[in-house]
Amino acid sequence: MAGFTVAPTDAGRGPDDGLARLLALGRQALEEAGVEVAAVGIGCGGPLDSAAGVLIAPLHLPGWTNVPVVDMASAEFDLPAVLDNDATAAAAGEHRFGAGRGTSNMLYLTVSTGVGGGVILDGRVFRGRTGNGGELGHLTVDWRGRPCKGCGRRGCLEAYASGTSIAERAREAGLAIEIASDVAAAARSGDVVAKCVWDETCEALACGIASLANVFEPERVVIGGGVSREGEQLLGPVRARVMAETIGSVGRDLDVVAAQLGDTVGVVGAAAVAFERLL
Repeated sequence: MAGFTVAPTDAGRGPDDGLARLLALGRQALEEAGVEVAAVGIGCGGPLDSAAGVLIAPLHLPGWTNVPVVDMASAEFDLPAVLDNDATAAAAGEHRFGAGRGTSNMLYLTVSTGVGGGVILDGRVFRGRTGNGGELGHLTVDWRGRPCKGCGRRGCLEAYASGTSIAERAREAGLAIEIASDVAAAARSGDVVAKCVWDETCEALACGIASLANVFEPERVVIGGGVSREGEQLLGPVRARVMAETIGSVGRDLDVVAAQLGDTVGVVGAAAVAFERLL
């Protein structure tokens, strides 16, 4: 039996308060599951130092600077612990337990508020020199394009394909839109402006994936996150364009599929990296 507990971070209350509540939630989940564990896995947005187990300065957690989260978790549970980028962990989870099972080379993208991702090469997670590699959402798809709110550069994939950007571009085009799913629904109903915004989103996402596929030549691309819930309205056009834009044999037998782990991908991914790195 699994224990799965969700609560807001309330990052403004600071790392001491936030981590105390996080560790308490971990204990609660373990008690509900009624199982013993051998290690602790932690996933978080970066920048972070995966090897040292330190949150350097996560963009979504202002003020959480140089937090030794692995040491704190190890002391709390008296177990070895490991830290990884949350999207990297999600990639590991989908590869071991989800839509990427059976592949040696896989790309994972989460298309949600932002765009993140991870890379599996020869069956192993690619992390880069300090554990912050695999920032697939910050691949440039238009070097003179929209400013990226995540990193400050121009033309990142995140600046076009994220749920935040989809809704923002729709409002700029004159639609009374709150969230990305509203744009998708309006496009399905035949709204011409919404369809243009949605088509541009699919084109940008496909452009980024095709470029990544040309570099890594994966067997499968797995797409998760809230925007992926639109299903084939997103995946169909993206898949077709990726097939058309990859070079030579790269696109041959390349699958572009929906993620399988849903809302549990974060904790399943953290477990996957703990298994890989500690057990």
